[in-house]
Amino acid sequence: MSQEPEKKPQESEDSITRMGSVTTHSTRGVIHCITIAGQIEGHMEAPAQTKTTKYEHIIPQLAAIEETDEIEGLLILLNTVGGDVEAGLAIAELIAGMRKPTVSLVLGGGHSIGVPLAVASRRSFIAPSAAMTIHPVRMSGTVIAAPPTYAYFQKIQERIVKFITTHSAITAEKFTALMMATGELSADTGTIITGQEAVDCGLIDAVGSLADALDALHEMARK
Repeated sequence: MSQEPEKKPQESEDSITRMGSVTTHSTRGVIHCITIAGQIEGHMEAPAQTKTTKYEHIIPQLAAIEETDEIEGLLILLNTVGGDVEAGLAIAELIAGMRKPTVSLVLGGGHSIGVPLAVASRRSFIAPSAAMTIHPVRMSGTVIAAPPTYAYFQKIQERIVKFITTHSAITAEKFTALMMATGELSADTGTIITGQEAVDCGLIDAVGSLADALDALHEMARK
């Protein structure tokens, strides 16, 4: 009796190396996992030594996952320091607009624009040791000190706050208070919250591990 040749994992390994993503098959179902790590790179390229997640890689992946019949759910692993505001918000909007089950897990950190990415999925988890930094929008480079510039900053901030409060249980008042708090960040405003604190304030659904996130994703896929 002949045996089928063992499938080589080369394709999966290439996907992990190039895109930080992989599709897994098990008796429970087929899910896709993407990683958003380091700095989210948008319209401007980050320095070569900076670990980045490129939005032009993530966006088409999300479209393909939504349209692939075989894939039953999406797991997003987050360990980001933030990055390009427009790119991060664009990715978050795509995740929030998916029909397939989505689960996020914050590992290490989900700072700045990583907060909308964490709450964009249908269910969100955070590791007990992970932290999230909430602060106002920051801009790098030359800033023209004119009223329209500050109005533009305010508009961006309002978009982010509205997205976060729409996709989590935290109120706009509570999130703004955390964002504008003083004393925790050196020479800046903002708040650092850890795993259980993120759940207590309504930002994240639950403290959990990889197993918890996978269990929740497969349960949603079954339903």
